[in-house]
Amino acid sequence: MTPTKIFVRFVLPTALLVATLWLVVSCSISYSFTGTNINYDVTKTIQIDKIANRAPYGWAPMEAMMNNKIQDKYANGTRLRIVKRGGDLQIAGEITSYDQFNKAVSADGYSSQVQLKLSVNIRFKNTKTNQQWERQFSATTQYDATQSLSAVQETLVDQMLEDIIDQIFNATVADW
Repeated sequence: MTPTKIFVRFVLPTALLVATLWLVVSCSISYSFTGTNINYDVTKTIQIDKIANRAPYGWAPMEAMMNNKIQDKYANGTRLRIVKRGGDLQIAGEITSYDQFNKAVSADGYSSQVQLKLSVNIRFKNTKTNQQWERQFSATTQYDATQSLSAVQETLVDQMLEDIIDQIFNATVADW
């Protein structure tokens, strides 16, 4: 057998196999199904202070709904342990406004659509990276003016809180 035939038959396929294995072993792709960007070796805890309702015209159950939902979001969406003090990540804030506005007027001059707007001020601190910020998050929704606010309020506040908490989650621990 000639050296060229030996090279083509044995050496070249072996070299291609080694190169392919090297590429497979050296390249890695990381997927996260929660969308978080947390190094759990460094960041282990989160402190979520009670978010008080400071809105001039607030709905009483809104504060408890906000606090329960935000804790559930971090408990279910991350592996962080929720602590009362000294968290690696710290979230504090308050509900700052809860307002309704006439969105549309019908031909008879009366309101036909009402818009609700909910705003929350959040302070965030990452003690591991010294990152900190303060931001306003808000959400809006509409309802038909023929309905009373008391009839639709719980559902609408629930939807707006889900939206705001998703925004907060994305701003604090997600890679969006």
